[in-house]
Amino acid sequence: MTAPRTARLPLFPLGTVLYPGLLLPLHIFEERYRALVTTLTGGGDGELPEAGAPEFGVIAIRQGREVGADGVAELHEIGCVAQIRRVDALADGRFDLVTTGTRRFRLLKVDEHAAPYLTGEVEYLAEEAGDEAAEVLARSVAVHYAAYRDQLLTLQGQPPRVRGPLPPDPIVLSYLVAAAMVLDRSDKQALLEAPDAAARLRAEVALLRRERVMLTHLPSLPGADLAREAPSPN
Repeated sequence: MTAPRTARLPLFPLGTVLYPGLLLPLHIFEERYRALVTTLTGGGDGELPEAGAPEFGVIAIRQGREVGADGVAELHEIGCVAQIRRVDALADGRFDLVTTGTRRFRLLKVDEHAAPYLTGEVEYLAEEAGDEAAEVLARSVAVHYAAYRDQLLTLQGQPPRVRGPLPPDPIVLSYLVAAAMVLDRSDKQALLEAPDAAARLRAEVALLRRERVMLTHLPSLPGADLAREAPSPN
């Protein structure tokens, strides 16, 4: 058995959960994270090639808040590597980033003295489909998700949208649906932490059923634009 790969990774605690394969735009204004971006990119801007693009770890905050020197009290154990794909350097020293989630990691240790931003020792996690039911579960999730998405759109007063087929790969689909569902952070984090795609898809079937029941009985719940995710502050 191959030993898990470990590395030292700059950390970006956020009040959101990033998944492999998904985009995350960020607006960087705190001084410590300006320093992080400058260190990783050299202060330049524009599109960055995928090969060798700088990376940092996005990890959800268990307790605390994103901003302020003493905002983060506790972090979750599992996070996702964010690869910087575009940097826009603003005149006042802030940055706008477009990042892509690449792979999950387990946070082993935090170096709280690595000023000005946190740095962690991490263990990269393998991505596995899981048991033989993964492909069957993927088809079930695709059906449940399409119904859930159309129900949300109907509550928003929008007609169902004609879209292309969802990706058949169980791993890719499991992360896409996890990102698209309107869930609280604890549910989002639990999906990230699932050991494999089959376990994640099983959880998503249950969540989609739960959310559709809630939408049926609570039609005044606010919907969300499933095509976009708002930039997260730091």
